[in-house]
Amino acid sequence: MNILRNRVFDRKVVIRLKDRICETPEELVDSELFKRVLKIMLTELGKRQSRLLEIFNDKNCITDNDITILISTIRALIKLPIGQVTSIVPQSEQITRDPHLLEEFLRHFYNYWRSFDRFLICHSSDDDLDKRPYRTFHTSAEQLMHLVRAVWRGVYDNVSGTHPNIFRQVSSGAGVAAITVTKTLPLPAGYEFLNTIPVIRDVMLFPPLVIDPPMNKRTGQFVEVDANPLHRAKLSPDEWLCYPARVGELLINIYFHETFYDLGFALTNLFELADDQALEGRKPDAICLLGVQGTVLDDYGVFPTVFYDDSANKLLVGAIPGRPEFGYFGYLKKMALTLHNICVIKNKRLPFHGALFHIILKSGKKATVLVMGDTGTGKSETLEALRILSDDIQDIIVIADDMGSLAIDDNNRIIGYGTEVGAFIRLDDLQPGYAFGQIDRTIIMNAGQTNARVVLPVTSYKHVVQGYPVDIVLYANNFEQVDNTHSAIHEFATVESALQVFRAGEAMSKGTTTSSGLVHSYFANVFGPAQYPELHDEIAERYFRTFSTTGLFIGEMRTQLSIPSWEQRGPEKAAHALLDLIRSR
Repeated sequence: MNILRNRVFDRKVVIRLKDRICETPEELVDSELFKRVLKIMLTELGKRQSRLLEIFNDKNCITDNDITILISTIRALIKLPIGQVTSIVPQSEQITRDPHLLEEFLRHFYNYWRSFDRFLICHSSDDDLDKRPYRTFHTSAEQLMHLVRAVWRGVYDNVSGTHPNIFRQVSSGAGVAAITVTKTLPLPAGYEFLNTIPVIRDVMLFPPLVIDPPMNKRTGQFVEVDANPLHRAKLSPDEWLCYPARVGELLINIYFHETFYDLGFALTNLFELADDQALEGRKPDAICLLGVQGTVLDDYGVFPTVFYDDSANKLLVGAIPGRPEFGYFGYLKKMALTLHNICVIKNKRLPFHGALFHIILKSGKKATVLVMGDTGTGKSETLEALRILSDDIQDIIVIADDMGSLAIDDNNRIIGYGTEVGAFIRLDDLQPGYAFGQIDRTIIMNAGQTNARVVLPVTSYKHVVQGYPVDIVLYANNFEQVDNTHSAIHEFATVESALQVFRAGEAMSKGTTTSSGLVHSYFANVFGPAQYPELHDEIAERYFRTFSTTGLFIGEMRTQLSIPSWEQRGPEKAAHALLDLIRSR
């Protein structure tokens, strides 16, 4: 086994591998990592004086020699029945005296290992592991999974004297495996040191991944600062990885520290991973740092989630501290999208916070619909409701689930683009069973908590960047009830009245951030437009007038998502109204 380094911390296991993982069960049990995890578990059991420690002579004083004997016993149990182990490991008599207790102990150890978020990083230097990714993953991640299962099943059989007749193929190796390379990317002067950070080339997931980040909501805003935060950060190649993300048509290099590997690798379900062709000779449009260590960003405020506009190099740099209070996927996702939105504003395009999708009815009618609105206003939920109402729908193509941009082409058409291939969705607001129907590719975060979320793929990169002419633009209103005087969808009478509603950005908070009650945010988008309001306002005026002159439907859709008992019925009602609107056009 050629392990470069491994770390066990904060319920995470990080294994950095040069070539191969263990090849035999005995090699696995003899590994330094096996012993380390075992020691950590014994310490935790000792704190609560667990009866499982009664396999030792003195559960209040477990020595290194006791641990050595235990490992030798486990090693012997891989092949020998429990009655024969003492002939090989004479000092194992106390450990094997009560087979039922030992079985419980070993089952706890197996499940304890599985309770960690487990990451396997295969670094390729001169051996081109990234050129044969499946073979690399087979000899590393899959090999580890089969070995851990083999050790548990062999030991269980020999301790219990029987074998199970139901086998559960649970994920017991790495939850995430990645192949990385050290790659020279085209970076401006002063940024070259980033080329020491390994770049992710291939990722293998073993979903469903259930992770429990320290935070379940986001607070504060992304603030522009007058000094480059990158120059304050210390990035060690042994602790950081680079995920080159294709965010819409842009390239954003996202660097994340091992403290937040769970959040960083969740990007695989959200943003397309740039391949070698996409990286060749292309300078990134932005750089994002997640997990800046220490207090180097604290001068920027209580919530120092900041970005810097390096206008000289035409490069944006975002940074997020590495403390637990920033351990929420929303910080990473929204920082990347803020950088994207600022870039498109500078290019005179209109960014939007919303869902953009192309609907084709069985009748042949079709429409590209943009639903703009704040977090938790029912954009994704209405889209999922449309999936349920599939009797009259031939197809729904998701272009953007959360963020995107609009451009005006040479024919004066409004063209919509997306940013993500995945979605970061509230579990509570999905249609019953939807997330579980997709569970074989889902990443689940903060299950059982308020604002529990899933990250799952919803579209292809081709649709994200293809560019679809937009037909309908709606504002998602989640707080007004639909009644005789308030329809589910209504059209604005003038461009001015439409701009007034979109600019006010009203929404009832759904607990996705620390805000509560009825909130207002400029164009429901604090991710770029709020940082450049004058430039954005000029662009918005031009685009909304183009909406009107080119015959787009500009209206408001009441999803009722924040009204008790309407969390699912509201988006369903809005979806029905939207289908009626498309049929009538």
